[in-house]
Amino acid sequence: MAKDPKQEKTAKSKGKSPKADSKSKKSKKDIKTIPAPDDYIPRMFTAYREKVAPSLKKHFDFHNVMQIPNVSKVTINVGIGDAHNDQKFLDSVLGELETIAGQKPVVTRAKKSVSNFKLREGMQVGACVTLRRARMWEFLDKLFSLAIPRVRDFRGLNDRSFDGRGNYSMGIKEQIVFPEIDYDKVVKIHGMDITIVTTARNDEEGRALLSELGCPFRKRESQPVEEAA
Repeated sequence: MAKDPKQEKTAKSKGKSPKADSKSKKSKKDIKTIPAPDDYIPRMFTAYREKVAPSLKKHFDFHNVMQIPNVSKVTINVGIGDAHNDQKFLDSVLGELETIAGQKPVVTRAKKSVSNFKLREGMQVGACVTLRRARMWEFLDKLFSLAIPRVRDFRGLNDRSFDGRGNYSMGIKEQIVFPEIDYDKVVKIHGMDITIVTTARNDEEGRALLSELGCPFRKRESQPVEEAA
């Protein structure tokens, strides 16, 4: 019996050719991240252990290795005033923070209600992430050597932004200074606050630690001494 031409068309439409399957597989191919090997050591941590720590021990005349200041953690915080109204912007910030830090961030919420700002307790107000160990050293290496020098009209970081206990805080106005961020996919330009927490006892030790690690502090011009009349 001869086959109905309508049935042949429907059968062809239901069946998929191998070329179409290959195209769909290529388009939906997931990009897998390659995990770091177990014996991987960040470049900046190696420099700290071999060069920075001995230099600080000699400079401050430490008698114990535990007295040498070290970096304990790095926090990145992004404040979003309209986070509860603009979910798309909040999702983009979370994705960008995860790309920059290599770690999933958390959403920060308001701790109390403020009527003047139309803010209620529990509302979404931003995102933050805390880095430690290998991810912390990788982020600092990228921050000092790649991201900060890309800031427009950069003249150096302020070396007085310490809290008195050796912890340093800085702000970045645009997230696009990080090389991982694709400018064409950015929903809105935003800044972020970065805090580097150290084990230093005072600002002098914290400043020396970050300087040895390559933090680009602003160089201050020495003022000429007035000659006595």
